[in-house]
Amino acid sequence: MPPYMCATCGVQYAASDQPPNACIICQDERQYIGIDGQKWITLDELQASRKNTFTPLIPNLTSIVTTPSFAIGQRCHVVQTPAGNVMWDCISLIDDASIEQVQALGGLTAIALSHPHYYSTIVEWSQAFGGIPIYIHGADREWVTRPDPAVKLWEGERLSVGDGLTLIRCGGHFEGASVMHWRDGADKRGVLLSGDTIFVTSDRRFVSFMYSYPNLIPLTAHKVKHIVESVEPYQFAQIYDAFGRIVTENAKVAVIRSAARYIRAVGG
Repeated sequence: MPPYMCATCGVQYAASDQPPNACIICQDERQYIGIDGQKWITLDELQASRKNTFTPLIPNLTSIVTTPSFAIGQRCHVVQTPAGNVMWDCISLIDDASIEQVQALGGLTAIALSHPHYYSTIVEWSQAFGGIPIYIHGADREWVTRPDPAVKLWEGERLSVGDGLTLIRCGGHFEGASVMHWRDGADKRGVLLSGDTIFVTSDRRFVSFMYSYPNLIPLTAHKVKHIVESVEPYQFAQIYDAFGRIVTENAKVAVIRSAARYIRAVGG
C-alpha cells in the first residue's frame, strides 16, 4: 500500500490501498482544490518526473527546491551547525541523489516545520536519516496526515532545536505557525527562516502577512501585532522565505515597518 500524496499541496498521507477521499489541507479555506479536482500521486511517480536542485545561499545555509516545480513550489533549507544540521520546512520529492547530497552536507539531526502546507513527505525524510525528530507545533496537530513516532508536537512559544536554532510560534497563518531563528547566520548578525508566516514581498524592503495567500484572506491587525511581538526579542539581519525571496539587510526593521504599514491598511 503506497502513501499517497495530494498533487495540489504535495502533502503525504498514511499508506492505504486507495487514495483518501479528499485532502483535508486543500479543503481548508487557506488552500484550494485544483481546478481539475482532487488528484493524487505517489512518491515513485514524482521521482520519475522531477529532481531536486541544491543551492548554497550563505555559509552553512543551503536551499533545496524541486524542478520542474511541484505542488505549491516551496523550498526547504538545511542549516549546518556544529551540533548537527536541521532541515527547515520540507519538500515532497526525496530520492537517493538528494539523500546523498544532504549526507555530504553532514546529514540531518532534526526537521522543523513552519505550518501544515509544508508537511509534504516529512516522514520519508525522517526515516532516510534514521528516524530523526520532526518538530511541529502542537496547535497544528490536527493537520498531521501521516502520523509517526518521529513527529514531536511541541508546546509553548519557543523551542531550541539545536546550537543557536530556536523555533518561535508566531501564529497568524495557522495557530501554530512558526519561524526559526538562526543566531549565528549571516556572520552572526542573525537570520530568520520564515516559511510564509512572514512573507517577503517583491519589494525586498518589505514583508507581509496573510491568513490565506492563494485566496487573499488578510490577517487582523491584532494577529500581525502578535507576530511582530513574537520575533522582537531576536536579532536578525536577513530573512529567507519559502519561495526564494530574501531580505538581505535590516530585516528586523523591515518586519516592524511592514507591520505598521499593514495595520494602517487594514484600519487596525
